[in-house]
Amino acid sequence: MTKQADDQMPIHDFPTASSVHDFARNIAEVRAKISTAAKRVGRDPAEVELLPVSKTVPGDRVRLSVAAGCLKLGENKVQEAKRKSQELADLGVNWSVIGHLQTNKARDVAAFASEFQALDNLRAAAALDRRLQAAGRSLDVYVQVNTSAEPQKYGLPPEELEAFLRELPNFSSLRVQGLMTLAIFSNDIPRVRECFVRLRTLRDQMRDIDQELIGPGGLSMGMSGDYEVAIEEGATCVRVGQAIFGARQTPDSFYWPEATFE
Repeated sequence: MTKQADDQMPIHDFPTASSVHDFARNIAEVRAKISTAAKRVGRDPAEVELLPVSKTVPGDRVRLSVAAGCLKLGENKVQEAKRKSQELADLGVNWSVIGHLQTNKARDVAAFASEFQALDNLRAAAALDRRLQAAGRSLDVYVQVNTSAEPQKYGLPPEELEAFLRELPNFSSLRVQGLMTLAIFSNDIPRVRECFVRLRTLRDQMRDIDQELIGPGGLSMGMSGDYEVAIEEGATCVRVGQAIFGARQTPDSFYWPEATFE
């Protein structure tokens, strides 16, 4: 993948979307940037899924976003995602849980989620599988990797990925779709890029070892502050919240153990 000339992450001012028109405009702008970033490195923009992240956004505004075309939404906290899935059940939204899972919340995820993007331990895998088996359903999952080596972050150390993937076939209700990561939060674009390159390299290594370990081999990486860089490095899913919904009042530290821009 090619490297951008920029070496500084831009400062973002995300205005609050408060109408269907606002959401449609913001989504169009994000999709245009996705397209430009993909074409810059010779990729088909259709290869990149846009996952709007609605964490902290109240239900009335989420309804507006759905009216503007957001039919799949990402949430970090299981309790918030469960509540919204119930309140907005009439909309037919698919919910992707993208934050750390405590095993006592596995039943909830198994009940309403269509996807889980932050699998990083066998206890969670076993709890999910047990609940999914009881419900007679399966779940798409991404394995989260800590590519920045920050101790406060969730995610597997890269050196543990292969062994972890080899255990997942024991949980037949989990369908591995690929890998997920959170890049370091920094204005230093080369350091951010390194995280994305690391995830892509790990995916390719796993494919070389055993194609079946990694499923389709998707790469969920990139958020509102860095998704264009992630696309340049192979992202197949970008998790974008503030660029669509607007800046949050609740600090990101409430949702992640470090500041991030979904």
